[in-house]
Amino acid sequence: MKLTGIGDEAGNAISVQISAAQALGWTHLELRNVEVSGYPVGNAHEIPEPAFEKLCEILNEAKIGVAGFGSTIGNWASRITDPFETSLERAARAIPRMQRLGCGIIRVMSYAIEKNPDGTDAADQFAAERFRRLRELNARFQDAGITMVHENCMNYGGLSIAHALETLENVPGLRWVFDTGNPVFNEDRSNPGHRQDAWDFYQAVKPAISHIHIKDGVWIPAKQDCDYLLPGEGDGQVRRIMADVKRSGYDGFVSIEPHMAVVFHAQTGQISLDPESKAAEQYDVYLRYGRALRSLIDSL
Repeated sequence: MKLTGIGDEAGNAISVQISAAQALGWTHLELRNVEVSGYPVGNAHEIPEPAFEKLCEILNEAKIGVAGFGSTIGNWASRITDPFETSLERAARAIPRMQRLGCGIIRVMSYAIEKNPDGTDAADQFAAERFRRLRELNARFQDAGITMVHENCMNYGGLSIAHALETLENVPGLRWVFDTGNPVFNEDRSNPGHRQDAWDFYQAVKPAISHIHIKDGVWIPAKQDCDYLLPGEGDGQVRRIMADVKRSGYDGFVSIEPHMAVVFHAQTGQISLDPESKAAEQYDVYLRYGRALRSLIDSL
């Protein structure tokens, strides 16, 4: 397996992302949001063309490859009732950029979960339309020699193991990016009132996995959110999953997504950090996370 990370978790600036990769001894980055000097931050398939050209030059000079694109296609901010043209336009922008960078994997999702006014899941989730869109997107990426991977997150395919398998069944050739931490905070729609089980989810989609995200944490009912922790310290069953990944001979990328909050504490409570200190802490956490994962894998 090859280690990498979602670069913007270290910082938005491409210089910071490259610095973090080099400090960890990595040869590749997973691109999501990126900031090139002189241009605003944006997703790698959305930044202006001059910014992308500059990005290519910087990556080439640093000899850093691109392990994958974390696209916004069908993500949690995209509704299935939104025009499909938006997704197609994003795909059309992503394909030539990925080919230019020699990047063969793009992360997509199956659109946000439809909600009732009271916040409960809507009865009609437009499953057939989700699958139709994913089939068309997958065909376009396959024609371009790119592997489209779906992430178990806050989307239809992430609602439960059953929804994940239904998605794979209805989109032939679709592959999966398994995130170890997402089951910790996602409710299991097949067992209401309970969180998903990371190991069971991993086992179910294992034959389709082409990319892995490492995130870990524990669910805190009182705040209805996770506390994110170093790999192996939470309920994402990272050690157990990585042991199985290692045994299986998996030769794809394993990408860190720390998601750890940047918070300092004092006797008076939390202290809000100034932007410079927050950025430094974010970068340090990213390095610590990458080294912790390396150590965990080496110990297996």
